[in-house]
Amino acid sequence: MKSSKMVICNDIEGKKYKVGSNQLSFRPSVYGVIIKNGKILLSKQWGGYNLPGGGMDLGETIEGALKREVFEETGIKIRVGKVIDCKNSFFKLPFSGKYVHSILMFYTCEALNNRIDTKKLSNDEKQYSDFPEWMDLKNLKKLKFRCSIDSSNIIKKALAKKI
Repeated sequence: MKSSKMVICNDIEGKKYKVGSNQLSFRPSVYGVIIKNGKILLSKQWGGYNLPGGGMDLGETIEGALKREVFEETGIKIRVGKVIDCKNSFFKLPFSGKYVHSILMFYTCEALNNRIDTKKLSNDEKQYSDFPEWMDLKNLKKLKFRCSIDSSNIIKKALAKKI
């Protein structure tokens, strides 16, 4: 029997778990960086902020998943722009307790409407999400991001792409 490689997974609180790679599920995910008039659209989650986005469904395109995820979390329809970055993350999902190896893909996006709502959140998302907000880019350093990736760095890279 082939032995499993060990990886470290983090949970939402930053607690670390040593897990065999054979215990991981694969979870590609997509996130949008939506900047307008010196503000960025952020999802409020787990008492902090995150870029809107999430896991892709089987059979879904990257662009389709990004449009769906952003709309579900914010009510905003988007036009997908340029790739900003792509990262690996190993984490423990909060509700299921499953361990995942995620590939996180970040894209610039343009908002096509202005009406924010959360009517499309899943039942799980309703437990930890709050109303999304347009946050002033000047206040980024003050925000608490709840993501396994350095969101501030992703936002800086998006700004450098002159979106």
